[in-house]
Amino acid sequence: MNGSKAAIRYAKAVLQQANDANLANVVFGDMQSVQATLENSKELRVVLKSPVVKAEDKREALLKIFSSQSDNTKALIKTLIENQRINLLGDVAGSYISLYNEEQGVKVAKVTTAVPLSEALEAQVLKKVKELTGSTSVTIENSIDESIIGGFILRVGDLQYNASIANQLGNIKREFSKSL
Repeated sequence: MNGSKAAIRYAKAVLQQANDANLANVVFGDMQSVQATLENSKELRVVLKSPVVKAEDKREALLKIFSSQSDNTKALIKTLIENQRINLLGDVAGSYISLYNEEQGVKVAKVTTAVPLSEALEAQVLKKVKELTGSTSVTIENSIDESIIGGFILRVGDLQYNASIANQLGNIKREFSKSL
């Protein structure tokens, strides 16, 4: 799970509140939106970390940006502002997503490729993850790392399968150096 201990504690509290109100799925959507917004806006991340920008200005900006989100998410933003922890918002969102998926029995497969996944390769990866984990609920997170040259690296929980060209070249290099 990503995030600091503090972010995980906030995420657990939000998940508990959302479960109590039967809104865990709604807040899950909110957290995905919050995480995507923060990942796609360097300016917003800089503002949240800036000690120069007043807490009240951060609160107003975030509540305008996330005006369509649930009351639970708005309450989280207000709490993080009050506790001077608003810089944790992205980590809390990521931790919430992980906790929610865990609670729902959803396995998250992290696939690193040199280029974006095609639909056909994504279907193959989904099939392999379902085979390995026995879970029928699988989501895929694709990240791009051109340094792997080709192939893919699959990680589900603590299981990792490295089928990258860079890894294969490294293996060949080690074999050659052993024989010299």
